[in-house]
Amino acid sequence: MADGPDPPKTPVTAPASVGIKARPSDALGTPPLRTQTALGARAKSSNFAGSMRTTFGSLANRNFLLLWLGMLFLMAATQMQMLSRSYLVYDLTGSGTILGYVSLGIAVPLLLIPLFGGAIADRLDRKLIIQGGQIVATVLALGVGLLIDLGIISWQYLFVSSMIQGGLFAFMMPARQAIIPQLVGRENLANAMALNAAGMSAMTMGAPALAGWLYANMGPWNVYYVIGALASVSVILTTFLPKTEGGDRERMDVGSMFRDIGDGIRYISSQRILLVLVVVGLVTTMLAMPFRFIMPVFVVDIYRQGPEAMGLLVGMMGLGALAGALYVASVGRKNRGALLILSSFLSAAGLLLVATVPVYSFGLFVMVVLGLGDAGRMSLNQALLMELSDDAYRGRVMSIFMLNFGLMPLGVYPAGVLTDRLGGQTVVGMMGLMLLVITVVIIVTQRQLRRLQ
Repeated sequence: MADGPDPPKTPVTAPASVGIKARPSDALGTPPLRTQTALGARAKSSNFAGSMRTTFGSLANRNFLLLWLGMLFLMAATQMQMLSRSYLVYDLTGSGTILGYVSLGIAVPLLLIPLFGGAIADRLDRKLIIQGGQIVATVLALGVGLLIDLGIISWQYLFVSSMIQGGLFAFMMPARQAIIPQLVGRENLANAMALNAAGMSAMTMGAPALAGWLYANMGPWNVYYVIGALASVSVILTTFLPKTEGGDRERMDVGSMFRDIGDGIRYISSQRILLVLVVVGLVTTMLAMPFRFIMPVFVVDIYRQGPEAMGLLVGMMGLGALAGALYVASVGRKNRGALLILSSFLSAAGLLLVATVPVYSFGLFVMVVLGLGDAGRMSLNQALLMELSDDAYRGRVMSIFMLNFGLMPLGVYPAGVLTDRLGGQTVVGMMGLMLLVITVVIIVTQRQLRRLQ
């Protein structure tokens, strides 16, 4: 018998198995809710860090980092020069035909010299070739700036500078691309090529906008002085690269050079997928890229804008190209053939959109689409060509790929002539429609390319 009243009874609640305090799941190893949240946050942070390491992994290689940084400065100079030269030519002449003619100046050396440049890149120190080209680029930009400053510039001088620039790239770019596998190895090649394209795209995004602002506010001569300064920085950076010896340096006679070129062509012809990649690159580039060169016609005659507007258009294209290249760097070796074809579709769609809607604000959006298409086509095509080629032939394979840039002005010249007669919208629409048809043919007929990883 109790001396006092019974103690109060504990209220009956839900069974301990579902009570919050009991947490039987803790005994089974499931962390509390707060801990789960913290672990999830750490996992997401870890995944993000891992993704960033995957995307930018090749930059951990010191030598590739130097090459990449040098490329950034050189491409900034190149993009600024392309915009300034195009706008200056149209400013001086008001002629789409002459604009196309000056752009054609790049084509001649890019059609004749790259094959020799590729053969030389497979024999000599590729660093030496790169350095020589960058030094000449620096001197060329400063010389053009001086001609403008003295008031004696004409479109003929700009045509000559266009030819010299084409020759520089014909010798330098095969060596610059072929040196990348030597620096990073085959396993990191796809990532390095995509980062290379991303860097170029970043410069396409920022450098033209800077060039447009400088052109409008400080004069075209100052644009060229800045171009010369940027090119000189690329010379300094690549000075620290190691020497990369080529093949047989003793056989530099013309006859052996032609034999090497013939060997390179036969090698590509014997590898069906390499031949398909080269042909796809050449055809799509001739139709997609001329718009960049006749853009001043759109800016002045259709959009009724100035050089700053053109710089912003090219910058938006660079933004799209940067996003596309970084995506390619992050996906690794997944569905790259299908992505290459998709990139051509994006380029075709962008050209058709810019042709049918003559509104500047809408054109800014379309530039992003065109940039995405350009990045996919260029970075994927180069990465696949380098990865699928033997090291002994990489310089020559890239020299044949360089014909892209030689044939591009051949598409610019008739586009410029037709623009004077039919109008820019009609010409760009025709190029977009042709590219769309050719892309459909590619996806229907090239099963191996569609399935290429």
